[in-house]
Amino acid sequence: MVTYETQVERWGVAEFTCHGPADGNPFTEQYIRGIFSCGKETVETDGFYDGDGVYIVRFMPSFEGTYTFTLTGSFFEEEKGTFLVRPATGCNHGPVHVAGTYHFAYADGTPYYSVGTTCYVWELQSDERIAQTLESLTKARFNKIRFCIFPKHYDYNLGEPRSYPFEGTPMDSRVLTRENFSQYTGKKEGNDWDFTRFHPEHFRHIERCILELQRRGIEADLIVMHPYDRWGFSDMTAEEDDRYWRYVLARFAAYRNVWWSLANEYDLMTNKTIADWERYASIICEKDPYHHLRSIHNCHPFYDYSRPWVTHCSIQRQEPYLSAENVTKWRQIYKKPVVLDEICYEGNIQFGWGNISGKELVRRFWEAACRGGYAGHGETILNPENVLWWSHGGVLRGESHKRFGFLYDIMCGTPGLGLAPYDLKWDCVCAVPEQEWMRPVKSYYLIYFGFTCPSFKEYHFDDETEFEVEVIDTWNMTIEPRGRVKGAFRVELPGREYMAVRLRAV
Repeated sequence: MVTYETQVERWGVAEFTCHGPADGNPFTEQYIRGIFSCGKETVETDGFYDGDGVYIVRFMPSFEGTYTFTLTGSFFEEEKGTFLVRPATGCNHGPVHVAGTYHFAYADGTPYYSVGTTCYVWELQSDERIAQTLESLTKARFNKIRFCIFPKHYDYNLGEPRSYPFEGTPMDSRVLTRENFSQYTGKKEGNDWDFTRFHPEHFRHIERCILELQRRGIEADLIVMHPYDRWGFSDMTAEEDDRYWRYVLARFAAYRNVWWSLANEYDLMTNKTIADWERYASIICEKDPYHHLRSIHNCHPFYDYSRPWVTHCSIQRQEPYLSAENVTKWRQIYKKPVVLDEICYEGNIQFGWGNISGKELVRRFWEAACRGGYAGHGETILNPENVLWWSHGGVLRGESHKRFGFLYDIMCGTPGLGLAPYDLKWDCVCAVPEQEWMRPVKSYYLIYFGFTCPSFKEYHFDDETEFEVEVIDTWNMTIEPRGRVKGAFRVELPGREYMAVRLRAV
């Protein structure tokens, strides 16, 4: 007997549940699948075993109207039925996809401007800290967060997670200290896992967190694999990896706010080959019928982002200083959206990737935006509890996060889908609407001066176009109207850092 709701919202989750065998190993010995149809959409999707004899199939409908479904499985006869899909409501704009080559939009056409952050294992913390994280994300107006499915082992992150993805027991971690933690990285010895049996509650909890993000309009950029490991999850066999990937896809793909990040710092997983990563990507392309965004994140060498399965670049800067300054080049090379998921974090820890100032991180955000890309935040500020946002979440302590909502509002005021870099003058970064960069005179210019401190700037585009002039203080978050101008004109500036000028044709 299959149970399901007879009505669901467009781009919501239609869930079909039935009971079946609980003996043996249902994860490997049983299966359940569904086929869903309405008009021109027909989707086939795998279900999964959720423990205690419960089997589930999930589906995200892309259209309104009456859908038919057919469920098949290894333990029951075919079952058919119908359900109604209502219009989307509230902040439900559907999943995010690539739009206009370099940018993103929701399925209903609403532009999406990524303002992301990294909190690797926020969802594996206590309920209290998870609630703090969600509140902090909402207040800072982040609309994307990167986080791991597996727990993470790294300096400042030596505790045990609230749960594990497989049945079994971990190694005794009581011997761990900051001085010896690296000795345990990647070790499988001392752990006792059954990689054929998933721990459903671990995944149910992540699903609850994905839904909490969804309610807040935040995309869940799921890091499916990573090298920072003392439990042996980064050292599974190819068969174990593939089983894990299929289970993750069956459980999470129907949530509209999911993105797939194959790995954080894929090149540090030295026991995985490019052929392995390409195999994982082929599993995603086969088993994710909704074509969620897909990428992979580097430590040193970039992955080949020109590969057809890669939807966007997920970049960690490769140089000590240059980061957002290279967005223009990366757009030209890859012809895809450029997302700088790691360009150093605001903080004061000993590592070079985690000790830039809030002002410098905000500058990098603006530099990336004005070059037609999207930057990502992280925070590693020392505190007595050693609870760092970059891994644990909780409370934001820095200054940069207070200023991203201001930039987001500026981006939302961009004509079209997003910005493109424009070579206006050598001593500034200028952005124009993506669709206008080849026109002789644009309707919109956003000119950013970064760490330079001009006291005035002079412009002349033509003698006919009238512009409204605004001076923007990107750090103090003020916009000062300066009236209308035409022909050759001069804009007075305060002679301090982090200023911008916005020109909008009347």
